[in-house]
Amino acid sequence: MTHTGRHEAKEAARQSCEQLHDAGLVPVLCRPDLEALRADGSDMAPVEILEEDVALREIEIVMVLGGDGSILRAAELVRGVDTPLLGVNLGHVGFLAESERSGLSETVEAIVDGRYTVERRMALDITVWEQRRKVLHTWALNEASVEKGNREKMIEVVTEVDRRPLSTFGCDGVVMATPTGSTAYAFSAGGPVVWPEVEALLMVPLSAHALFSRPLVISPRSMMAVEVLTRTDARGVLWCDGRRTVDLPPGSRIEVRRSEKSVNLARMHATPFSERLVRKFELPIAGWRGPMPKEQLEALTSALSVVQPTTKVVAQDEEQLKLSVGREIPHHNDAPWLDGGPSTGERTGDRPDGASRS
Repeated sequence: MTHTGRHEAKEAARQSCEQLHDAGLVPVLCRPDLEALRADGSDMAPVEILEEDVALREIEIVMVLGGDGSILRAAELVRGVDTPLLGVNLGHVGFLAESERSGLSETVEAIVDGRYTVERRMALDITVWEQRRKVLHTWALNEASVEKGNREKMIEVVTEVDRRPLSTFGCDGVVMATPTGSTAYAFSAGGPVVWPEVEALLMVPLSAHALFSRPLVISPRSMMAVEVLTRTDARGVLWCDGRRTVDLPPGSRIEVRRSEKSVNLARMHATPFSERLVRKFELPIAGWRGPMPKEQLEALTSALSVVQPTTKVVAQDEEQLKLSVGREIPHHNDAPWLDGGPSTGERTGDRPDGASRS
């Protein structure tokens, strides 16, 4: 699958099909993608058409050329089967992608050799109710976001976890996300970054007019819900992965649970998620010295000698003793820095009222 609106993506698709065909594999394209590639008049390697020449359940792996949006579109296609997705990033950030355009040939070689593992990602099961009637049952990989339908009006909502209300407020919306979606819309709304292997659900309010509107990390066995209140006539809208949408009149209820069916992502490299964060967000890590041998650590934490200041009792007058630290500066009447005189050492004399300067 490819982003046919980009010339670079179409060239990458032609290159991949040719390389797969030369390796003895059968490349398969959706008919709309194939027609878009042929529209340029460029030569194409022999391919088959999905659901015409070959069924989706017979596909070994889906290679996606594009950004995260293209991968989400591919996830919709393979929702009914367990076929893994392998993304080649041709977009901006591309958190879901496994490789970049520069490594396209190596990616195809890994597919040919079967050098990849499959990672299971949590998805959301979403149900929308209106007047106690189910009007929609769908799913999402990243998030389900309840948002205001009109720019000029906030929506009034009640948030809920495990059928217990948490808070009510006016807001621009509420994002309910998976760990995979924690680096997408929820991240932009100020939510936490959650490692993909962590089993949890997220609830992140959007510009809530409330004192308590913190992002929440919830058990994967819990159910999150948002109700659009009828205090005003403001309507809402539900977006699933930014692709599927439904209007939410006042009184609508949106329930979100963990889906029983995961999304499979193919991985060629066992790259830690922390390294992916650094690379995708271009985080500054200059100055990091990495793990050090034990002897170097001991040298860095060796005890320093403690220097104690010397103290002595200096007689100030016959009736008072003064404890000083270090050496006390003697007081002389001819010391210009003590009586406020100029730095050249000229005395300005005593004050007219007879009080001495100090």
